[in-house]
Amino acid sequence: MDDLESDFNLKVVLISFKECLNEKGEVLLEHYLTGWRGLVRFLNSLGVMFSFISKDVMAKLQIMERLRSGPQRDHYDSLQAMVAYEVGNQLVDLQRRSSHPDSGCRTVLRLHRALRWLQLFLESLRTSPEDASTSVLCTDSYNASLAAYHPWIVRRAVTVAFCTLPTRKVFLETMNVGPPEQAVEMLDEALPFIQHVYDISQKLYAEHALLDLP
Repeated sequence: MDDLESDFNLKVVLISFKECLNEKGEVLLEHYLTGWRGLVRFLNSLGVMFSFISKDVMAKLQIMERLRSGPQRDHYDSLQAMVAYEVGNQLVDLQRRSSHPDSGCRTVLRLHRALRWLQLFLESLRTSPEDASTSVLCTDSYNASLAAYHPWIVRRAVTVAFCTLPTRKVFLETMNVGPPEQAVEMLDEALPFIQHVYDISQKLYAEHALLDLP
């Protein structure tokens, strides 16, 4: 796996999510996971308080890499192929975690939920005024996405961590694509690709009743 401690670069994420969909509209897991490795760098840039989130994401990425290099690797080229294979062979725990706690479907669902949070936060950074509070932006994005899946104690800890976030200008500069104005332009280009991948994944999971996997 690439060095996830290096600086975040928004261009890497943009390219990965651009390449994520093939001509059939399938989500290619290789590029999806590469995009997520870039987003982990973004999580790391938020500060040490976010390490528990980035470590959890990295654990999920490692699970997916094992599946993609294992004996059934041919079924893990795309999200659609993975869902068809695991659902068709009853390799997904639908009611409670038991025989298949690290199934690809469950693992990607956790990444999918976190992607929604980051997508909403990056979108709010793109559209907000220069003096906007990143703490408020991040909290609002979290409450509209991941908070529903976390117990109260985690929600409280996360909300406190948001108070340590740097200014909007600093955030945009850490994206390493030039001045803040250029970062906003690249966000404008990148976020529709992330949104499209999210929407296709959401629809696929809904069609197979997988959105509430334990």
